[in-house]
Amino acid sequence: MSKPVPPEVTAFLRHLATLDQVSENTLKAYESDLAQFFAIVGKTQEVTTQDIRRYLVILSHEGRTPRTIARKLAAVRTFYRYLEREGIVADNPARRVLSPRFRRGLPRALTVEEMHQFIESAMQEDGPLGLRNWALMEVLYGGGLRSQEAVDLDVRDVNRQTGMISVTGKGGKPRIVPIGRKALEALEAYLSAGRPKLVVGKEPALFVNARGRRLTTRSVRRIVKATLVKSALHRNISPHWLRHSYATHMLMGGADLRVVQELLGHESLSTTQLYTFVSQEQLSRIYQNTHPRA
Repeated sequence: MSKPVPPEVTAFLRHLATLDQVSENTLKAYESDLAQFFAIVGKTQEVTTQDIRRYLVILSHEGRTPRTIARKLAAVRTFYRYLEREGIVADNPARRVLSPRFRRGLPRALTVEEMHQFIESAMQEDGPLGLRNWALMEVLYGGGLRSQEAVDLDVRDVNRQTGMISVTGKGGKPRIVPIGRKALEALEAYLSAGRPKLVVGKEPALFVNARGRRLTTRSVRRIVKATLVKSALHRNISPHWLRHSYATHMLMGGADLRVVQELLGHESLSTTQLYTFVSQEQLSRIYQNTHPRA
């Protein structure tokens, strides 16, 4: 059970959900981090920069990693930025608190061969749910989508003539991305022989569950795990691995970095650049394994 939070936090979370349209998982993370912050600080009014620094010291003494501390500080900083913008506080006390430095981990991705093996496992499932799972895996990888973006898709967002889909990204930002021939083939099969047997009434969602209602991100994680078991790949992957694999394979194939940035919906090029390091690591590994004088 989540710890109780001040009413200002409730208003902040409502703002994120309605205006910024962040995912349910992100909302829960903000709520948890802010509840912990106010429980440790012990007050909700007139929080100072020194209070926040003391909070970070306590987290460090508890053995929290620099990455975790940085994330929790970011939640506090975003919350007070909202309060400052709303005129509730005169100044953001977290503005002058430096975030702990940490080495940013590289995105984890499957190899091209592993990706083929994974999706072929989804293709072997029978029935309307099997067609849905195949289409879902193809769209996640073929379009480089976040799981939230995939479950938010409506049927009308798919242009079956052009092979393009309209995606609503973080913060409600729209983008249009191609999904490729294989994904379109899977979608055609699902829309003609799978979804009509699942959908209830006028449900607009593209991907629906066994009851005909919109799929959730939790269900996407479950489907990915089940597909992984069938694939016999000894990897512990999440839905986001498909997005990482998409970006890595695009760059390895020679795609321009800024094009990949646009397709992924990244605001910062530096975020997309992380995938170039993954590509270099994979290229180096291939070289070491294949060159006779490596």
